[in-house]
Amino acid sequence: MVTTDEHNERMARMTFASVYPHYLTKIEKKGRTKEELHRVIEWLTGYDTVKLQSLMDEKVTFETFFHRAKINPDAHLINGVICGYRIEEIENKLTQQVRYLDKLVDELANGRKMDKILRST
Repeated sequence: MVTTDEHNERMARMTFASVYPHYLTKIEKKGRTKEELHRVIEWLTGYDTVKLQSLMDEKVTFETFFHRAKINPDAHLINGVICGYRIEEIENKLTQQVRYLDKLVDELANGRKMDKILRST
């Protein structure tokens, strides 16, 4: 499935703070913790809990959120399908990064072991 320019622009304009509660609800319903969610987000972006809260308070868009992030060099190891899109085939860098995060949250919610989620070698 190919992303459209409209889809990519919509992803860029969404605020992280508007999506974060959905991530949290999803993982907590499956018995995972906020701390685990933050660990996954920190692995991908380099943001610790204090910085995450600051970014949410600032109501940054996903574009700003990922522009400021230090993306983990192993992020390219995140693959598979999320929301109907094969992650490794997404051409728009920002949309791909958002889908990386979505995929990590899904893996956490689905009970995958943390070392597998964090692509530990």
